[in-house]
Amino acid sequence: MSTATGARGRTADTATYFRTAKVDGLNVFYREAGPKDAPVVVLLHGFPTSSRMYRDLIPHLSDSYHVIAPDYPGFGHSDTPDRADFTYNFDHVAEVIDDLLGLLGVRRYAVYMMDFGGSIGWRLAVRHPERISAVVLQNAPLYPERGEDGFWKDLIPYWEDGSAEHRDVARSYVTLECTRDQYLDGVSDPSLNDPDCWLIDQALLDRPGVDEIMLDFLYDISLQEAVFSAAKEFLRKDQPPALIATGANDSVFPEANMRLFLNDLPNAEFHALNTGHFALEEKSAEIGGLMREFLDRTLLRA
Repeated sequence: MSTATGARGRTADTATYFRTAKVDGLNVFYREAGPKDAPVVVLLHGFPTSSRMYRDLIPHLSDSYHVIAPDYPGFGHSDTPDRADFTYNFDHVAEVIDDLLGLLGVRRYAVYMMDFGGSIGWRLAVRHPERISAVVLQNAPLYPERGEDGFWKDLIPYWEDGSAEHRDVARSYVTLECTRDQYLDGVSDPSLNDPDCWLIDQALLDRPGVDEIMLDFLYDISLQEAVFSAAKEFLRKDQPPALIATGANDSVFPEANMRLFLNDLPNAEFHALNTGHFALEEKSAEIGGLMREFLDRTLLRA
């Protein structure tokens, strides 16, 4: 057992536990660490990875916070039911994660949103705004910018007509080349990025039927206008404490796009880090330090 003395001056079990809960008939995997009676931090992962992306961040938090990082259905170690039996879209996955948090007795939490985690997290915030104690944003969506030549170029025709032809073109997003590029594009030092990350993600993507599941999610990106509008209203009205610590060189959600959050969250703390999409691979210690100072200031003191 790993222990440490937390910000509240007590010795805490800081080990990360790998658990599974039965939620809506599915086995949902999650990483859990920290004192059960501490303020809760929920970490929502991106595409095409899993809660594994938080493996280096969790130890920076677990002495003083109850950390929960789930894998969505179809990702990581959670069940991957057939598409005929489970609708793979952000609405449905948000319901599963909401039910998981309910099962774990979580009624208020800070939420870390990255990439697909934003699509899940905004739905949770809109559904239960009173449960959100703070938000941490890292390369997350809310202000779509779909340039013809950028990261989204092969998805735009698919979003426009949903045709089988354009769905097939969008398969480029579930290839090893795309997975690897999301880890390496924009980084300051490629040697700090463990190649196991994209090989593990790709191995999970290459399971039978998972490519079709991911294409369903990639199409659902285009159907979020109402959710994003409600999320912006939540931010403007509630003004939750917010930390933005983001990879500035990301081609998916670059610094300029992330700065749009400041229009709705003018008091947010903003840090643009010299790295890319999966910022935690290079900057876990820096982001962990920023989070600790932010959470200690906004949650523990409260």
